[in-house]
Amino acid sequence: MASLISCSIDLSKVSEGVLKDGKYLQITIAVNDKTEFNHNAGIFFSQSKEDREGGVAREYIGNGRVIWTDGKATLADPYEAVEKSPATKGKKLPLAK
Repeated sequence: MASLISCSIDLSKVSEGVLKDGKYLQITIAVNDKTEFNHNAGIFFSQSKEDREGGVAREYIGNGRVIWTDGKATLADPYEAVEKSPATKGKKLPLAK
């Protein structure tokens, strides 16, 4: 699958407390079939499985629109998290599969 999504995030809704490790913002982008106000993508803070199952409302922080797609949707391959060790700390590593 290939798609390009142009998005905007309202930074006034992002506090330092929601950043993972003080610098990563974990978001979820939902692409909809319906377009409203020239947008068909919503951006939310990512939720834990417990939050989703518990019915905690998504916190909307922005929107966007698909600007190009090849028309196919595929799931990303799952990967295992790589533990940080003194030997790898601070080094850029390829994504684990």
